[in-house]
Amino acid sequence: MSNERLLRLPQVLERIPVSKSTFWAGIKKGKFPKPIKLTERTSAWRESEIDAICAGKDWRKVYKEASIAT
Repeated sequence: MSNERLLRLPQVLERIPVSKSTFWAGIKKGKFPKPIKLTERTSAWRESEIDAICAGKDWRKVYKEASIAT
């Protein structure tokens, strides 16, 4: 069993500086990892996946790719 830490959405958004709507749009587009469902109304993300996104990213590019605006 893995001892990987799970992050809830507020913790994820502290590391990835985008709005909630942009983050969810980025998940839908495949730019951000899909959440792990803990319960029907509770989601979390693997810390390692979020850290991998954060490593060396140009946030202007990530925001543009994930943005819901066209």
